[in-house]
Amino acid sequence: MSVPTLAHPRDLAAMIPAGASIGVPKGEGPDVPMAIALELVRRGLRDLHLVTLPTCALPASGMMADILVGAGCLNSIETSGVSMSELGPAPRFTAAAKAGTIKVIDATCPAVYAAMQAGAKGQPFAMLRGLIGTDLLRHRDDWAVIDNPFAPGDPVVALRAINPDVAIFHAPLADRHGNLWIGRNRDLMTLAHASDMVLATVEEVVDEDFLADDLRAAGTIPAFYVTALAEAPGACHPALMTGGADLDAVRAYRAAARTEAGFAAWLVDALGMAEAAQ
Repeated sequence: MSVPTLAHPRDLAAMIPAGASIGVPKGEGPDVPMAIALELVRRGLRDLHLVTLPTCALPASGMMADILVGAGCLNSIETSGVSMSELGPAPRFTAAAKAGTIKVIDATCPAVYAAMQAGAKGQPFAMLRGLIGTDLLRHRDDWAVIDNPFAPGDPVVALRAINPDVAIFHAPLADRHGNLWIGRNRDLMTLAHASDMVLATVEEVVDEDFLADDLRAAGTIPAFYVTALAEAPGACHPALMTGGADLDAVRAYRAAARTEAGFAAWLVDALGMAEAAQ
């Protein structure tokens, strides 16, 4: 049976319950699920836990996480960093972290990757050496220093597997069966394998079968991992399909979001534009 293609990102957002854990990509390419995030805000969803793979430190991905924080959707976030890269700190995240209104679960990029990869493989935990001697171990009671079972006296850190309730992202293409073409963006494959539910917006749904094409198949998430998708061109903006981000849009957001009032005004405009674009 083909994956259902829904009419709008709001239909995807409607499938996510309050309190869910949500996995998102790092936003290195045009994979930022901005339209879904805005629809979560429109619904007024609360108590979400965001896991970033591995960090939301690029302009568009940092902006998406910042919006969810500013709108009060997140109760907690596990991340190795939230910023807007060369544009500076993420203002609403920074304010919330300082005020203690959001629980920040500190990690490192390798730690998030290792735990998510364990989740993708159905393993209960992953082991990592690079955390030995760091302050992070004092703040993560869900990590454990154990002996390497093959070399007693050789300490390693056991990281509990990460299995998000939902993965959300934007992909370039879907085919008529609901297979998602992601190219070389293997982070999206890891997210899909680790998560219980996968919701994706795509630029276009095409009348092809990616898994029947040797050139496409290696960069395709099979439809049986995909719960639902919505054809929504530009749903990653300000991330750009050509790479990078619309930095003018990110700068405008960051300038507005320096204050709560400015953020609130920006959000009203953004939701209005998303509604008009239906």
